[in-house]
Amino acid sequence: MRVGLVDDRAIDLDKLKAIIEPIEETNIVFATTSAHQAYEEIKKQSIDLLIADIEMPELSGYELADIIYTHALQIMVIFVTGNSGYAVHAFELNVHDYIMKPYTKERLVSSVERLLAKQQKAELSGRIFIKQKSDIHIVQKKDIIFIERSGRATTIYTKNGPVKTYQTLNELEGELRDRLFIRAHRSFIINIQYILNFSLYAKNSYLVSFEGIEEKAVITKENLDIIQKNYF
Repeated sequence: MRVGLVDDRAIDLDKLKAIIEPIEETNIVFATTSAHQAYEEIKKQSIDLLIADIEMPELSGYELADIIYTHALQIMVIFVTGNSGYAVHAFELNVHDYIMKPYTKERLVSSVERLLAKQQKAELSGRIFIKQKSDIHIVQKKDIIFIERSGRATTIYTKNGPVKTYQTLNELEGELRDRLFIRAHRSFIINIQYILNFSLYAKNSYLVSFEGIEEKAVITKENLDIIQKNYF
């Protein structure tokens, strides 16, 4: 598990590092006293967990969590804070835990270990079975870039190449009950985390370009408006 740490008090940040470093299956990607620096690190590096204080100057831990939630980033958040006033709002952002200062080593370790267990379980459930003529292909949901229906065939474009199936978009949409996947058009399902840009295609539709592949999807203007409102 890749972890980012941010607390504007150096002594509290050192405590976080001392507790997290010995935990097996964790790797501290960054540790900073600056929430702005943490934000920049989140934009350029992949992490699974952010452990953050809430009340920090200029940019708060709550605002960082809000950015993560709004952009549908696959990052869990643990708050460590001396202020209980944010608890209700924090869980509206689906944070993993809310730990009050002063806290014990055991309290934080237990929280991280619960998240590791949840992550391992999610890795097993984070796959879909793609039915083909003579076999079943297993695909990681996180690797799906977009899905296209053309005629009676469906192509699933993944990081590892395309996968063909006879399953319909409606069937696959039922398997992809995840905030990252959007039914962009009657013929397309897209994963918003791979989107690079939108370009005008017709009066009421746009072409969608993605990271890592040349193929493009189509999104209606109505669905693009929904994405802009809820994700960006």
